[in-house]
Amino acid sequence: MTILPASRSAQRLAVFGLGASGRAAAHALAAAGADVAAWDDGAEARTAAAREGIPLSDLACADWTRFHALVLSPGVPLSHPEPHPVARRAAAAGVSVIGDVELLAEACPETFLIGVTGTNGKSTTAALIRHALQAAGRPVQLGGNFGPPALGLAPPRAGECIVLELSSYQLDLTARAAFDAAVLLNVTPDHLDRHGSMAGYVAAKKRIFRTGRPGQTAVVGIDDPPCRAAAGELIRDGRWRVRTISALRDADIRVTDGRLADAADGASVRIPETLRGSHNWQNAAAAWAVARARGVPPAAIAAAFETWPGLPHRMETVAEAGGVRFVNDSKATNGEAAARALQSFRDVYWIAGGIAKEDGLAPTDPHLGQVRRAYLIGDAAAAFARHLKGRAPAEISGNLEDAVRSAARQAAEDGAAAPVVLLSPACASFDQYRDFAARGDHFRALARELEGAP
Repeated sequence: MTILPASRSAQRLAVFGLGASGRAAAHALAAAGADVAAWDDGAEARTAAAREGIPLSDLACADWTRFHALVLSPGVPLSHPEPHPVARRAAAAGVSVIGDVELLAEACPETFLIGVTGTNGKSTTAALIRHALQAAGRPVQLGGNFGPPALGLAPPRAGECIVLELSSYQLDLTARAAFDAAVLLNVTPDHLDRHGSMAGYVAAKKRIFRTGRPGQTAVVGIDDPPCRAAAGELIRDGRWRVRTISALRDADIRVTDGRLADAADGASVRIPETLRGSHNWQNAAAAWAVARARGVPPAAIAAAFETWPGLPHRMETVAEAGGVRFVNDSKATNGEAAARALQSFRDVYWIAGGIAKEDGLAPTDPHLGQVRRAYLIGDAAAAFARHLKGRAPAEISGNLEDAVRSAARQAAEDGAAAPVVLLSPACASFDQYRDFAARGDHFRALARELEGAP
């Protein structure tokens, strides 16, 4: 059984994009009684949807005056670099364009909704919030951009929370959705082709701070200028309880040298090794703030941190061989994320490359002193080699297997005190892998082969 958006039960609705979120939306809307017409540009996706009983109709030929709304999958361009033709036709007919998160918020007005966004750290923070609430005995579900799609979650029970990881694409498709607790971790350049500019990207992220629920709490990282500005705006607005978080400066919740201090209640707790690095300290501070907003006692949150297992592909130690530690940070798909990984270690044999993002390697420059050698793969290898020239030793390996073997050999030979072979690519994976998870899985397998070698 799925969440049913009953407010749409008498409407005719178009659903475009039949990946996981689109199919879940089509099923939920049809179950609620809506008249659904669904489509996808891909024949394979249409075939899969038809097997599930989803009614198909070519929306390119549709009479848009008959629709109440278009439910668009977040991966479909809404405005940049240009609107998808279906989105353009809907807009021309005056049909609202929304996403599944909007429908979930409509369907669950009494549920405590927690939204988490930011350029980096969304998945870890959302999952850590869920972990802290579960450990304290609070009913909670996790979904959105991580886990089940919004309308693939189970109908919430009384008193249950829903934690949603939210991308800028998903937030762009909200018109009225509001959150009881809204988290903005950080904003650095990313997805600018989709939003048209940095201003457009920031505006999409700030849609998480829509008012409409009583007693809303905003948790805002203040370690970058766009987020500091957003925190100031919310404080001046006066309708939010604002809790600032930082690993660099004074804030309501500050983490320094691995210890979290909450100015509101004087709590002070140690952050465990599974949340290593200043970026994970920020994630922990955000989870702490949300759990406190939900009434979880400080001691219970601290205990939950100690049992946090971490997430795959995010600063994940996957093997140790010959005194060399292998860390899978495949989820670091931009320069800022890779910079945060580099600063967490001392003797780094760094594997980077793939399809470069807007920020390239520039954010890593302050941390290149930790890099013993870089091993470059994928489309960005040559450009990254040029960037690193004179900054850090580097070689073009081309593929991940060669990079891992070269890095492991060099790390073992150098005799450094705490050598780490770190996959933190600063790039998307699509030149060589299906997604970041497939890239990380391959790294894990290669590292474990070396771990088990005689």
